Amino acid sequence: MADPHFNTVEIAGATPLELDIFAPGAAGNRIAVILLHGGAWRFGDRTMMHPYAALLAANGFLAICASYRLVGEAPWPAQIDDVVATVDWIAANAGRLGVRDDRIVVQGFSAGGHLALLAGARAKNIGAVVAFFAPPSMIHETPRPAPDPKEMLLGPDADEAAVEGASPISQISSRFPPTFLLGGVDDPMVTTADMIAMFQRLRAEGVTAELHLFSGHTHEFSALPSMLAPVQAEVALFLQRNVVDPDFFRRENRQLNRFAAMETVLF
Repeated sequence: MADPHFNTVEIAGATPLELDIFAPGAAGNRIAVILLHGGAWRFGDRTMMHPYAALLAANGFLAICASYRLVGEAPWPAQIDDVVATVDWIAANAGRLGVRDDRIVVQGFSAGGHLALLAGARAKNIGAVVAFFAPPSMIHETPRPAPDPKEMLLGPDADEAAVEGASPISQISSRFPPTFLLGGVDDPMVTTADMIAMFQRLRAEGVTAELHLFSGHTHEFSALPSMLAPVQAEVALFLQRNVVDPDFFRRENRQLNRFAAMETVLF
């Protein structure tokens, strides 16, 4: 029996792509969130995102678990091309989906987080990016006991231009959408230093950004039963503040937080 909580549709990109769409409840907020699975760009599928999508739908979002071609099926940049095609399809079909065409959110995990960050730079109509455990660069600046993202995605012979083009940290500008970064302090694959570097690059360009680091956790901890709902609640709050109704939160802050209007705070 089909799961009653989502519908599967097929869209035409460079290759047909399947999307699992979780509709919000009666109090939908007209914001679509694309969810991109991890798996080193080589493994995984959209069903891995179902638990995250269900929680977003319960918070009023239209949650879309997306497919993209894996490296074994098609070489880079097929993966980001598929994500951009999905964004474009949602924007073109926003009316019948009941969402805004100019505030599409992309949330990704690990390799999917990397694609979400690149989508923030390459796709139109992006309202925010959410990236969990996402490598900001294709090159590890310091040695570590973890796979080399450059070789996993681009192969051993990628030139400097290809590496830079596939590194999100090289794509940041002042036009980048609001960004939520999340990771584990003990993650050897995407380290605290990696995530701080990405956060600082965003802030240097004046981009609205938040960095959430969880002590005692490593890669992909958000799938743990005790962590799934809390981290998605943080995502939902970030999106409420920066995509759904940012004007309300700005007004509230100006009117009710006496520190918001102070240029200097003395203790």
